[in-house]
Amino acid sequence: MKKPIALLLMSAIISACSSTDEVNIEPMELVDFEAAVELKEVWSKDIGAGQDTRFSRLTPALDGDTLYAAGSEGEVVSLNAQTGKELWSKDLDRELAGGVGVGPNNLYLGGYTGSVYALSRNDGSEQWQTKLSSEILSAPQSNGEVVVVQTLDGRLYGLNAQNGEQIWRYDNPVPVLTLRGTANPVIFADKVYAGFASGKAVALKLADGVQVWEQRVAVPQGKTELERVVDIDATPLLQGNIIYASAYQGRIMAINRSNGRPMWAADSSSHKDISTLHGNIYVSSADDRVRALNSGNGEQVWENDNMLRRELGAPHAIGGYVAVTDFEGYIHILDREDGRFVAREKVDGDGVRASMISGDGLLYVYGNSGDLVAYRIQ
Repeated sequence: MKKPIALLLMSAIISACSSTDEVNIEPMELVDFEAAVELKEVWSKDIGAGQDTRFSRLTPALDGDTLYAAGSEGEVVSLNAQTGKELWSKDLDRELAGGVGVGPNNLYLGGYTGSVYALSRNDGSEQWQTKLSSEILSAPQSNGEVVVVQTLDGRLYGLNAQNGEQIWRYDNPVPVLTLRGTANPVIFADKVYAGFASGKAVALKLADGVQVWEQRVAVPQGKTELERVVDIDATPLLQGNIIYASAYQGRIMAINRSNGRPMWAADSSSHKDISTLHGNIYVSSADDRVRALNSGNGEQVWENDNMLRRELGAPHAIGGYVAVTDFEGYIHILDREDGRFVAREKVDGDGVRASMISGDGLLYVYGNSGDLVAYRIQ
């Protein structure tokens, strides 16, 4: 059984403080700078309850001109991505923890009880629900025929997209202590790619769940269970024939998508989603440094270490910039070439947990309190 992330972080702090009196555990104060660009709010929408205190992982999903979002108390909405105009809304009246996944016909969400919900993209009407073995903290994914769902107990399920019936199941053993979270599975062609708390990335056949390859991204090291945590909670990033996988207390690795062989690996500790644009990979490290790495060889291009201990979210590259959020709800805009600050804006006083998404020049930020905001960098 997974122990919660709060316990893990508390253990890390206690361990650090017991080893030295000089450890600084306070968030770094934000540095002043002269803004070079403006972060302009285009529209905002109150989705409902937003995230909850159990570390729900509800992230909006963009498909064409339509944006889908969900709140932890069961609110689901469909919006025009450019204007924020509501197309439809649905109240499931159930606690949601993972989503939103978008398939050709349906949306998919997961709950703390292990239930998967399929809703029509057209009007939000419920198509089916299926009960699985454990909490669902990631977004189910589908190609219209198979729905792939990862649960907190280390299992990956393939479900029939028409009725939710189980087609296959893949098990990956869960360590004694892990971070609270799971990576979204990634579907491409006839395969699904996933990362697990064991520090392993796998490729499976989408039709039957048969393993194609397995690659260890991180090797557990140390004497304590805390030191041996190597979760892959960052969603694998697919670019052409390369899968990029990032592990906590491990490495970031470029993997050949066809055979699972490493192309390069660089020491890195992160459990947040990674982003890529114009030859670089952007990552928020576990100690809250934002780093740009060369996507071809893993060499560091730049690092911004001015936000240490601010619980940074996943970085998101858009245009000539990299956006990243922190625990106080600020969004920081960095120059993509050198990582310097160029803009900053307060989004949500309760913080931002969801990964950001973008499309057609707009950056979408979903705050923990339930406000979804569209920004333009200009």
